[in-house]
Amino acid sequence: MPAHEHESDTTTDPLARERAHLTASRAALRAMREDAQALDIRDVTANWVNAAVLQAQIDERIKSLADLAHTPLFFGRLDYLHRVGAEQAEGAEGEQFYIGRRHVHDSDGDPMVIDWRAPVSQPFYRASRKDPQDVGQRRRFGYTGGELTAYEDEHLTDPTEAAQTSKLLQAEIERPRVGPMRDIVATIQPEQDEIVRSELGGTVCVQGGPGTGKTAVGLHRVAYLLYAHRERLARTGTLVIGPNRSFLQYIEQVLPALGELAVQQATVDDLVTAGVEVRGTDPAAAAVVKGDARMAEVLRRAIRSHVTPPVEPVVVVRGSRRWRVPAYEVAEMVDELLARDMRYGAAHDALPQRIAHAVLVRMEEAGEAPDDRVQNAVARNPAVKAAVKAIWPAVDPAKLVLRLLSDAEFLAAHAEGLLTEDEQKTILWEKPARSVKSAKWSAADAVLIDEAGDLVARTHSLGHVVLDEAQDLSPMQYRAVGRRCTTGSATVLGDLAQGTTPWSTESWAQALHHLGKSDAVVEELTAGFRVPREVIAYASRLLPAISPGLAPVESVRESPGSLEVRRVAGPAELDAAVLAACDESLTREGSIGLIAADARIPALAQALAAAGHTYLSPGEETTADSRLTLVPASLAKGLEYDYVVLDEPAAVVDGEPDERTGLRRLYVALTRAVSGLTVVHAAELPAELRP
Repeated sequence: MPAHEHESDTTTDPLARERAHLTASRAALRAMREDAQALDIRDVTANWVNAAVLQAQIDERIKSLADLAHTPLFFGRLDYLHRVGAEQAEGAEGEQFYIGRRHVHDSDGDPMVIDWRAPVSQPFYRASRKDPQDVGQRRRFGYTGGELTAYEDEHLTDPTEAAQTSKLLQAEIERPRVGPMRDIVATIQPEQDEIVRSELGGTVCVQGGPGTGKTAVGLHRVAYLLYAHRERLARTGTLVIGPNRSFLQYIEQVLPALGELAVQQATVDDLVTAGVEVRGTDPAAAAVVKGDARMAEVLRRAIRSHVTPPVEPVVVVRGSRRWRVPAYEVAEMVDELLARDMRYGAAHDALPQRIAHAVLVRMEEAGEAPDDRVQNAVARNPAVKAAVKAIWPAVDPAKLVLRLLSDAEFLAAHAEGLLTEDEQKTILWEKPARSVKSAKWSAADAVLIDEAGDLVARTHSLGHVVLDEAQDLSPMQYRAVGRRCTTGSATVLGDLAQGTTPWSTESWAQALHHLGKSDAVVEELTAGFRVPREVIAYASRLLPAISPGLAPVESVRESPGSLEVRRVAGPAELDAAVLAACDESLTREGSIGLIAADARIPALAQALAAAGHTYLSPGEETTADSRLTLVPASLAKGLEYDYVVLDEPAAVVDGEPDERTGLRRLYVALTRAVSGLTVVHAAELPAELRP
């Protein structure tokens, strides 16, 4: 599989011909964008509402057709042995297809670049010598910036050509990482492609260790689903949920680079804080109890406790007539609504109609002929409204949670048999707040309010949700996410070994149960493409202690010398040694992450400033002036840097409430490097990492 560099620009030079096709394709894409910009909506719209909707769609189309100068328009070519059907190839009838990030056609509508998500593109990722899928030759292209500089051919049906690892594929995987996360559309592996192209109706859970590409797989699955089910998902919506803002900033350019602009991004906290301001924090013990799934039943009991059986009949006066519905009959209506386990708010709205219907039955028995308008009028009658208010009063979710956390007797009444007395004391506020606005709500409290809100009124469901770093969610947080995709599907991404919260899940079966997706398919990615073999092997020494039984990642990248562990004489020499390691890393190409325990960040920030180093915060894009990012260990998850300097592993472990969580946090920090890792320490290393 020889790689070919550019040697000449003659017409007989294959590389020159490929460059000419790239130039023509860019011109065609530019023409497509100009056509979209030239559309005159006045010719096709009858009113301003339609005009606004259509203009918004056109604007999105124009954005999606942007030609990113440093993003290759196509990265591969398939030469089929036989002609591919027109319906499968987006109208193309030829045997040769250029595979790229989006579809590009010429002025006649003939495709010049095929979208990587199209069925005809699938063999680019899955064809092999054992199963060539009618592909005679697969060509990969190499780029420097936006310029096509090399190509590499693989003849899948030639028995005389020995199978080799693609150098261009390897170079693309190992390309220095500067700036936000980029797409992996040119390097998707067969096992990843199977997950990416899995159907919309099913939920997929991906267990993947560091460097296996699980985040990229999840994002590319969204892009694929939007391609295959665009109209449906345009109606229902899609959402990517990440662990924090830094992570979302890091991944935010992936989908736009693939032409997808309509996917929303949020953290779990973003989803559940509507209506209250999160200003407080919980001790770990309280957060664990508040995040326990048993709290859902506590809330359900507390809400239903507001229903009071009627003791008086409902008497409706209309004109000269009085219509009486006895208390026992109203009680039967209430019992029936409770038995149906409807949303509390829906039942509250249904009760006046039930009472009104009973009145209409009596009217009809008396010879009258009331219609629906009469029933609606009776439902709004002051006597009916007063009865409903007394029997089934409205409930404010935030006020309900406020009372549960402030009133020991109220909590005890509804937590009986669910929470122990100690657990109840753990979550009760020492100083109860006077009102919803004055309360110092925690993130866990906001999840409880969200749960209560769903018990009152159903939460809107989306068509597809991607949940990344899912291992860190509590059962109640899983329920909050699950409510957002009850009628849709989900892609759940995570690594059990990287769970760093006191409530992190121990099994995907538990997590998927709380999410409401127990029938999800669990896929495991064990091939590592980013983290060097030497680095991942070092970090994997921690697995028996943090996640027994979990298969270690097998890295395909051999990088001798990618790991260095340095010990200094004492704490006084630590800062200088760390700065020296950073200086050495900065002599190499790519991004550098200095990861340290959160408590060490101020001291390191001061040391960097004193040494004249400018540095970035996690998620910020690297620039020519600054390639070094100072990363608190608590924010390192999901991020990658070409070179990582890890400060004092023992401090990372000690910064967590227990040793196991600390070792998991350390495992995360150790696996952020994609080219080299330097560990600098003064204190003794954890036992698992000692020689």
